[in-house]
Order: sequence, then structure tokens, then C-alpha cells
Amino acid sequence: MDILTGVLDAWKSAVDAHEPGRVAELFTDDAIFQGLHPYSVGRAGVSAYYDSQPLGMTADYRIVESRRLADDVVLGYAAVDFGFRDRPTLPVHLSVVVRRVGDAWLIAHYQVSRL
Repeated sequence: MDILTGVLDAWKSAVDAHEPGRVAELFTDDAIFQGLHPYSVGRAGVSAYYDSQPLGMTADYRIVESRRLADDVVLGYAAVDFGFRDRPTLPVHLSVVVRRVGDAWLIAHYQVSRL
């Protein structure tokens, strides 16, 4: 399994389980996070964002492109479909920068857009 798939699989699992604290643990302490609401910096903002999402929301992703920028940095671009129980699926584009911190790979930058 490649680095980006491992990180996004863990992110998907935590999102699907509606565990905002576990989602936030996948981000660096100083991560720049831009969901579909105003941006935040750090894990607390990530946790608050996912805590505000409705129960039953799921994330299905497909990696479109990825690049290893350095030994400890990976850039990724993915198509993500956020599914909901009570409304249509929301397709978005996700760009991430994943960085190795110790033995872990964490998300340092996350930006979602609707193109």
C-alpha cells in the first residue's frame, strides 16, 4: 500500500465512523485545513469541523494524482464523494500534503473544492 492510500484509508475510516477526534489525529499539530467552511489551523479545528458533520456521512475517494515531493512529503489530489443519509452525494476535489512526522504520515495541508 502506498503512503497516500494508507493515510486516506485511515481518514475515510474515521470519517465514516463519525469519530472527529480520530480524524484530527491524522493531521499535524499545525495543519492548514480548508473544508467547505472557513479554514482553520491545527487539530482542534479539524475535530470541530468533522464533529459538525451529520451522522451517517461517508467519504469515498479515488486518488487522481500523487507526487513524492521529498523523502518525507507527498502531494495528493483525489476525487471524493461525501455520502449522506438524507441528501444527495456531494462530489468534491481534495488536495492534501502529507508529511512524515516520526514514524507516522500525517496530513499537513487539506483543501476541498467544488469545481
